[in-house]
Amino acid sequence: MFVFVVSFVMYLLLSWSGSMSIQEVTIAFVLAVVISLVSSNSPGSGGFWNTKGLSLRRWWDFLRYLFGPFAVGLAQANWDVAKRVITGDINPGIVKFDPRLKTKHGRMMLANSITLTPGTLTVDVDDDGVFYVHALTLTSLTPKEEDICGVFGQWARRIMG
Repeated sequence: MFVFVVSFVMYLLLSWSGSMSIQEVTIAFVLAVVISLVSSNSPGSGGFWNTKGLSLRRWWDFLRYLFGPFAVGLAQANWDVAKRVITGDINPGIVKFDPRLKTKHGRMMLANSITLTPGTLTVDVDDDGVFYVHALTLTSLTPKEEDICGVFGQWARRIMG
């Protein structure tokens, strides 16, 4: 249901040009149904009537994460990378760590957060949920999760499980 609502509303918003015709609403409805049916057949989706994505608490936590810890981490990483580019103080490498995330959505959220942060890149996530991350500066060969992604892992566990 969540995918249907989002698809329907997004189509209407993107196609809106001051007024809305019945043809546009019909096209939005048909496309939203098709997108919902296709996505409901994907593994782990929970079916067409899945309302897990409509949880207000989950959305509130995500917005708090996005405009709080993620924004701060992004600003700090930009500053750190700029400083290291100027000074040449880098020690790149690939590390492995297990963030203990149970869901694919949680892994995706953490992998995207790591990759969007300058100086780090998620290279791979294996089937067991172990992350391989390339970092611009490594302080040890076996860093802790907090050394690689800060509080992003804690927030991914809180929001997505």
